Amino acid sequence: MSDAEVKVPASSRGYAKGRARREQIVTTAVEVYADVGYHGASLRDIAKRAGISHVGLHYYFPSREALLAAVLERRDEEDTARLGPKEYSPTAAVQHLIDLAGHNARHPGIVELYVRLAAEAFSEDHPAHQYFTDHYRTTREYVHRALRQLSEQGALREGVDPRVAAAGFVALMDGLQVQWLTSPEEVDMAAVLRSHLDQLLKETSTS
Repeated sequence: MSDAEVKVPASSRGYAKGRARREQIVTTAVEVYADVGYHGASLRDIAKRAGISHVGLHYYFPSREALLAAVLERRDEEDTARLGPKEYSPTAAVQHLIDLAGHNARHPGIVELYVRLAAEAFSEDHPAHQYFTDHYRTTREYVHRALRQLSEQGALREGVDPRVAAAGFVALMDGLQVQWLTSPEEVDMAAVLRSHLDQLLKETSTS
């Protein structure tokens, strides 16, 4: 049988079509929230721009929170691809998060979405609860790995526990976003993170 004669099962075609539609909705939602922010976007607006009915959107995302979680997942993927280190090193890994803070400062709509959803998602039955559980765990492990390797290189100050410091670093990142949304002219997220990192490192490690 030639390649031209191979038939794709209808179920597979339907699955691929549904997945493409879901990705289209998420892409549209990312654009809408970036344009008009958390309060300015409605599911009806997103559905209209995506070329789908409001009912159709709810088929893929039964709640606004479920769609918002998907938007944040997409944001993480794009940020990693755009800003992630080309070659891994512990210094490049933590610098990536500092660069990410600077990037976020240019995208207030997505930052507000993240902060608001994080405050709501502590409940296990919240549609975004699993996203934040995974996000925090992955980020803590990412920072812990980098700080542990810096410690092994003798670059961390004496008494710094890499695991404890990693949790503190992630908490600082999130807390800065709240402060920045409140007083964007007074809070430089990237600069504060850089200063905090410098306090963890020996002076000879910052050169």
